Amino acid sequence: MTSFDAIEASYRPTDDEVFMSERHRNYFRRKLIGWRDELLRESRETLTTLQSENENHPDIADRASSETDRAIELRARDRQRKLISKINAALSRLDDGSYGFCEETGDPIGLRRLDARPIATLSVEAQERHERRERVYRDE
Repeated sequence: MTSFDAIEASYRPTDDEVFMSERHRNYFRRKLIGWRDELLRESRETLTTLQSENENHPDIADRASSETDRAIELRARDRQRKLISKINAALSRLDDGSYGFCEETGDPIGLRRLDARPIATLSVEAQERHERRERVYRDE
């Protein structure tokens, strides 16, 4: 049994531990892999559903409704595909030791933020600065 497997399901990282200790990394790895697996399962289900619903609706309103539903579902899946890419990037950061540290400042992102958004790459402060800059450029 690996240390990854040994982490109990009820474990939550705390600030009392060394930041990004092996236990923290294993916790976030499990969380990210579980999230990715769930998204992949949903994608497979959607693909199966879309393939089985390849029926021709004689009524134009039914056909339009079906096409709209299909387009919405495909957009949602595209967002999930991008999210899976971010999850994979976070797993790579776990492997190279940079996970949990702000890409802008190098400071720890913080356990509460990572627990809420495990793909975060910026600390709360850096993210707020980034959003303010975006708003300024958008408003010009």
